[in-house]
Amino acid sequence: MKLVTAKQMASIDRRAIEQFGIPGIQLMERAGTSVFTTISQMWDQMAAKKVTLFCGKGNNGGDGLVVARLLAEHGASVLVLLLGKKDDSKGDARTNLNRAVQLNIPVREILKEADLTGAEQAVQDADLLIDAIFGTGLKGAVRGLAAEVIEIINCCRKPVIAVDIPSGLNADGGEIPGPCVQADTTVTFGLPKIGQVFYPGKTKCGRLLLADIGYPSEVIEKEGCEIDLVTSEEVAHLVPRRAPDAHKGSCGRIAVIAGSVGMTGAAALASMAALRIGAGLVTLGLPASLNDILEVKLTEVMTKPLPEVRKRRCIALRAVGEIRRMLSGANCLAIGPGLGTHHETTEMVRRVVARETTVPTVIDADALNALAKDVSPLQETKAQIVITPHAGELSRLTGKPIPEITASPLKAAQCFAQEFKVVVVLKGAPTVIATPEAELYVNSTGNAGMATAGSGDVLTGTIAGLIGQGLTPAEAAVCGVFIHGKAGDLARQLKGEMGLVAGDILQLLPDAIQNVHLQTSKVEKNGFRILEVFS
Repeated sequence: MKLVTAKQMASIDRRAIEQFGIPGIQLMERAGTSVFTTISQMWDQMAAKKVTLFCGKGNNGGDGLVVARLLAEHGASVLVLLLGKKDDSKGDARTNLNRAVQLNIPVREILKEADLTGAEQAVQDADLLIDAIFGTGLKGAVRGLAAEVIEIINCCRKPVIAVDIPSGLNADGGEIPGPCVQADTTVTFGLPKIGQVFYPGKTKCGRLLLADIGYPSEVIEKEGCEIDLVTSEEVAHLVPRRAPDAHKGSCGRIAVIAGSVGMTGAAALASMAALRIGAGLVTLGLPASLNDILEVKLTEVMTKPLPEVRKRRCIALRAVGEIRRMLSGANCLAIGPGLGTHHETTEMVRRVVARETTVPTVIDADALNALAKDVSPLQETKAQIVITPHAGELSRLTGKPIPEITASPLKAAQCFAQEFKVVVVLKGAPTVIATPEAELYVNSTGNAGMATAGSGDVLTGTIAGLIGQGLTPAEAAVCGVFIHGKAGDLARQLKGEMGLVAGDILQLLPDAIQNVHLQTSKVEKNGFRILEVFS
């Protein structure tokens, strides 16, 4: 599923009309009908329901007027508050305004401060509010009467559905430069917009639904949209399926190099995640003095005691030979969780990455820190590499300030992926995946409860386990990030955000895999396909 800018969406809309002959009034009718369909799923009966719609003068307002007409035709009590003069409405929006007036739907103009008193009363009387003031083309902050109307909507504590995008939200980056409607549900059309999945914009959308209103696939393809939003439909095709005659050796052999004194948990989480995602055999290489602890903790994971730095209980440089032998039978290597930053351990990581590993390798945590001062091992390696940094770790790898990375995560991930020919999983809200081939993916799962120690270690093992089962590094990154986030979402449902720990995510990885296979799209009787992007 592609993510688009406002300009790209406008181009798709225009070419659908001009090149494929789809009348604009028909697209507007489909857009309004999809919003009405969403409302009809909320209410068994429309009769006696009161709905207040706030409509602008443009096409977004025209979509809202279609919703008003359909609600009125099905028995709801409808009031339209138009921000502007009726005579200023043009084109398809004017056509739908005339249709509403012909049905005797009350349309009140909001032109001055005195009109806001009536708006406040209409809001208090309503069972539902519809925001159709500004669409994706809005630039800058909302000002004047429109800003005051948005404040009225946000203060009323009534359910709000936004038509296409909450008014006041920047569709391109998710910025909120001024007043912005807080929606409970947003029904967006054609394709989701970038600003709807990046924060803070995502918080304003509430539950995001995507309505297919009939844009030809050829129009979307010709637009050349570069960013993909990862959803369960795409991931369902990637999740490995075991053959009926599978055995543990055919389901992926994963080598994990992790752990040091005080950080055995990171090693355990990463190792178990590889198993929970479906890998057949996992071997954890760890400091020798910690082996007995992990053998007790990890029943299903095999352990390999490695030479350690004397009295430091971290992996020594001389462990390289043992690691080489571990890799001889592995399908994938995961390295980094809880390793520590002793100079011998750091040099061990650098040599393993640069010279020893030829299998796909997932690099995380302290292994990334080992490369921070000199990333040349990434250029020297013969292995396919996945790195999983958060913004701070990518800052250390690139020398760029953290604010620069967080301001443009797509650009930051893409530049590093292309320069070093690695898959970059830039962890954040949302997580971004970039490939050496310039592909960009934005994840749609996950929540703030996952901001907890060990969550990244689970992700490392998840991606490694998927690679071991035959997915390419890029596929495993996309699939692993989504399933990891879905497990976090399931954990939130059970535990809440505040008490969620990494072990909860780990335990729910199998449930997340099953959840991915559930169909989230619905085809209604009127033919509209409405997909839940996130809730």
